[in-house]
Amino acid sequence: MMPRADRRETPALETKVALLKEPGTYPDKPRQVSAIETHMSWVFLTDAYAYKLKKPVRYDYLDFSTLAAREWNCREELRLNQRLAPGVYLAVVPLQIGPSGEARFEGEGAVVEWLVKMRRLPAERMLDHLIRTRALQEADVKRLAQVLVTFYRENPPVAMGAATYRAQYAEAIAANRRVLSSPRYGLPAALVTTVHEILSKTLGCMPEIFDRRTNEGRIVEAHGDLRPEHVCLEARPVVFDRLEFNRQFRILDAVEELSFFAMECEHLGAPFVESVLFDAYTQATGDDPPRPLRDFYMAHRACVRARLSVLHTIELDRPAWAKWLSAASAYLRLAESYCCRL
Repeated sequence: MMPRADRRETPALETKVALLKEPGTYPDKPRQVSAIETHMSWVFLTDAYAYKLKKPVRYDYLDFSTLAAREWNCREELRLNQRLAPGVYLAVVPLQIGPSGEARFEGEGAVVEWLVKMRRLPAERMLDHLIRTRALQEADVKRLAQVLVTFYRENPPVAMGAATYRAQYAEAIAANRRVLSSPRYGLPAALVTTVHEILSKTLGCMPEIFDRRTNEGRIVEAHGDLRPEHVCLEARPVVFDRLEFNRQFRILDAVEELSFFAMECEHLGAPFVESVLFDAYTQATGDDPPRPLRDFYMAHRACVRARLSVLHTIELDRPAWAKWLSAASAYLRLAESYCCRL
């Protein structure tokens, strides 16, 4: 039976999700549909495609609250991901409610939602899966490094003053410490204090290693959320889910982005990725960032991930907090390991 909605009013998110779980909503009538919920979206997997729906949410750093805003962000996501994921992001498609109340893609009737349509990538070649199954090879990392280095080289430098660059880290360190120190999360207070004091001290005592990054034009418009779950190691590595909703989050030192990626790989169980990745990066670019800079970036990014982990609890009942508090603790321990080197 064709899924239906009340065409007299805009369907609620729950109604749209229910419609998109039904194979009859899709033009190619897939055998089944799998739905995955994330913090800011729903992803629907059919036999051949993936469709991403953005939740109607609004935070300080993004606004998906209106249909027009979600359409704009869908189109930005399509545009931004063409370089690192060619042939993966296919179109922005409307979910419409027809005259008889039936829901369908690209049919007739009122547009009630916009989704990004993508080619479905092979789950067995996803980088996080390869790390967890201990199947990742050095050759895979080298191929990925070539793709990323080419991407960074093609991006023109973004002008930024050295003082401004250091100030943004000082603000971020303070924000992370403020959240992670909250008694409601029960994280080890001494660990939170030690890690953030070391980061602040590094920033204050070694300003030259940060100033050099801006003076040499190393700040670019990068990916913005380079994590193992956003990499598929096909014959030509695909890097997808480039962050679209806030350009400022994409303005990064390429070495910070690679450090973040290496930290996430270590978090999943592949610490060897860091050395392979940076050997390839330095050989290709001639940029040999000092060890303390990489350790700072990795520790800081681990603290950012710890903060984001605990903030997931805001929308959850207390029994569901354990997963996120455990993740935050793991990231803090990882940050401590990098701070010990600092």
